[in-house]
Amino acid sequence: MALESIPTFTLIFARFGIGACLFIGIMAKRGVPRLSKGDNLRMFLTALFEPGLYFFFETVGLQYTTAAKASLIIAAIPVVVLILGRILIKEKTGFSSFIGVAVSIAGISILVAGDPRIANGLGGGLLGDMLIFGAVLSASLYTISVRHLAKRHSSFEITTMQTIYGGIFYAPAFLWELPGIEFSAISGRSIGALVYLTLFATIIAFLCYNHALSKLTAAKAAVFINGVPVVTAIGAWIILGERLTLIQAMGGLLVLFGVFLTNFQGVLGKNRRATSN
Repeated sequence: MALESIPTFTLIFARFGIGACLFIGIMAKRGVPRLSKGDNLRMFLTALFEPGLYFFFETVGLQYTTAAKASLIIAAIPVVVLILGRILIKEKTGFSSFIGVAVSIAGISILVAGDPRIANGLGGGLLGDMLIFGAVLSASLYTISVRHLAKRHSSFEITTMQTIYGGIFYAPAFLWELPGIEFSAISGRSIGALVYLTLFATIIAFLCYNHALSKLTAAKAAVFINGVPVVTAIGAWIILGERLTLIQAMGGLLVLFGVFLTNFQGVLGKNRRATSN
């Protein structure tokens, strides 16, 4: 909806630029987070991975490959996070997490296969696929980085710096698009979508995800990303009137089951502690 009358990178800049202004206003009352040079550099790199490189790779990659294939590649994020988590931050992952991630990817595959628009095929060039995988790698490194930062900083501090740096990263792209923007042609529908994306898909979503990474392992948190296509399909069905097939619904349920399996040991452990108490 937002892209109907707002250019791509202008939309991304607006989301993080407006969000940055809100966080700066809050900091004016609460005070600026105290960060060492090392932590400030880690915050910068975290924001560089996402939103910086992630949105760039995904946006440009979709110009050279199909949305269906991109969805399947993006679904690999939990797998990459699981591998990098073991290598970079020595996180141990249970067998149920491996099974859960695999089940969620199978669910995404079914969800994509059940899309009525799949007639367009899974075509697309190698360049587009590589760019989308660049988005996967960026999102995975972001998840690992936040998991590390969350041991010393609150989700509010991480999200604040991430949003401010995100606005800075996309300012040049906005200035590049600025001469061609017809502000009078921007619709109220697009502005409403921008407000929603800023408040919910940017500020609240990143706050929640960054907080979750302070409580869960990187792999357990990352598998929830595969829930995005499920919510998208349901939202498109309700809001846009797009068709939702039975196969898509089955794929969505399989994704949710995969998320449950990945976090099964944590849920079981809590129930056991509650019973013993």
